[in-house]
Amino acid sequence: MMRLKIMFSHISVVLMGLAALAGVMILVLQAPLWVWLLLPLGGLAQMLNEYSLHRFVFHLPAPKRQWAFNLLYQAHYGHHDFPTNHALFFVPPWVALPVLALNFGLVWGAAAALGLPAAFECAVAIVLVGGVTVFLAYEWFHMTSHLTIPKTAVERHVTTLHNQHHFRDFSKWFHVSPGGEIIDRLMQTAIDRETLRAKQRSAFIRTLGLRPDDPRLVSARQTFAAKYGLSQEEIARAATL
Repeated sequence: MMRLKIMFSHISVVLMGLAALAGVMILVLQAPLWVWLLLPLGGLAQMLNEYSLHRFVFHLPAPKRQWAFNLLYQAHYGHHDFPTNHALFFVPPWVALPVLALNFGLVWGAAAALGLPAAFECAVAIVLVGGVTVFLAYEWFHMTSHLTIPKTAVERHVTTLHNQHHFRDFSKWFHVSPGGEIIDRLMQTAIDRETLRAKQRSAFIRTLGLRPDDPRLVSARQTFAAKYGLSQEEIARAATL
């Protein structure tokens, strides 16, 4: 119950959940039965999307301009800076919704260009239902990995790998959703336990390689202190870690 409360307190989760619900209603009301078979394709596409966004967008080198840094801080840097802050667990709506719209447009356009029947419904199945369902699963497992609570075997496994990303080497294990580790292995961003034991922890791990007192970080923490409920004590401690 606590997890549901935390998860659905975030506007992105609510909006994406409504998108998935709308997608299901569209499929029930007007889609041919065969379109439902495309749902797994949407789930696979979302797992690739999850990995790509995390690795190539959320872990971009820190921008020099403060306004750009602030955007990246809200999208992801802040989550590494304060990994137990509930408000920073989730993808912001200004990231989730444009990506959803772009993916939907691309799939609908591709299906129409290929002359597939029910092109719109195909996009609904792949993006709004299959993709968003896996996105919501990602948010669930990601949130759970940062909470100190009893966990299922799958949740413990996800937590173990995700903790390596946060607290040992932020250039490894970009997946979160169960099964996504296959993508990390294929993309050579996995790390085995033996290698991890012999490896030094990444420098300035919680600030993605930046010095904790970097002026851009200091400014972003103060800018978003009220929004994310950061105390001055937390902010001061973060600058010394």
